[in-house]
Amino acid sequence: MDFRVVAIGFFVGTMVGLTGMGGGALMTPLLILFGWAKPMMAVGTDLMWNTLTKCVGGFVHYRQRTVDLRIVKRLAIGSVPGALLGLGLLDHFHRQGGSSADQLVVQMLGVTLLIVASTLLFRTLWPGPVPAAENETVVRGPKWVTPALGFVVGFLVSLTSVGSGSLIVATLVVIYPFVPLKKIVGSDIVHAVLLVGMSAVGHLEMGSINLPLLAGMLLVSLPGVWIGSRMSTVFPPRILRPILAGTLMFLGYKLL
Repeated sequence: MDFRVVAIGFFVGTMVGLTGMGGGALMTPLLILFGWAKPMMAVGTDLMWNTLTKCVGGFVHYRQRTVDLRIVKRLAIGSVPGALLGLGLLDHFHRQGGSSADQLVVQMLGVTLLIVASTLLFRTLWPGPVPAAENETVVRGPKWVTPALGFVVGFLVSLTSVGSGSLIVATLVVIYPFVPLKKIVGSDIVHAVLLVGMSAVGHLEMGSINLPLLAGMLLVSLPGVWIGSRMSTVFPPRILRPILAGTLMFLGYKLL
C-alpha cells in the first residue's frame, strides 16, 4: 500500500474524530489532487467509505437515544429526491462519455468546499446564544425549511460526497436552536447513513467505486477516528474549525 494513502487516510480519520466532520470534504479532493482517482471515482469511493464509517456512528447514537427521528424524516423528504436528481444528472453526463462528468464533479466540489469552509468560519465567529433551557418544539422558520435543506444537501452529496455532515449540522443548530447538540449530531449521522448510502449505491451501479482503494482507506482511517475522538477533549473546536475551514478553502481554490 502506498505510504501516502496511509498518511492521508490516517489524517482524515483523525480530523473526523476531532471535529465530527471533514471526512468527505477532505478525502475526496485529496484523492483527486494526488491523482489516486478520477473525480467521479473519488466521489463514489468516498461515499462508500462514509457509509461504512457512519453506520457505526449511527448505531451508537440510536442506542444512546440521541436521535430525533422527526428531524431525520424531514431531512429525508428532501434529500432523497435531491440525491436522485444529482445521480441522474451525473449518470447523464457519464453516458455521454469523455470528461464531462469529471468536470462537473470538480466544479461542484470546488464550490461546495468553499461553501462548507465559509459555514465553518461563520460557526466559529458567531456560535450563537447558549439556550437557557431545552425545548425541542421550538423551530425557526416554516416547516418546509428542513426538507428544502435536505434537498440541496442531497443534490450536493450525490455529486461531490461533501455536505452530509458539515452543512446540515451548521444549519440545523439555527433551525432547531433548543434541540440538544448531541441530538442534532445524532440525527445528522443517522440521516447521513440513508443519504450517503443511497448515493453510494448509485455510484456502485455506475462503476465509480475503487474497492482496493476503499479497503486501504478503511484500514488506516478507523484507527485515526479512534485517536482523534480521544484527542477531542484536548483540542477545542474553536481552534480546530478555523484550521479545517482554511484547509477546505485552499482545496476548493485548487480545484477551481
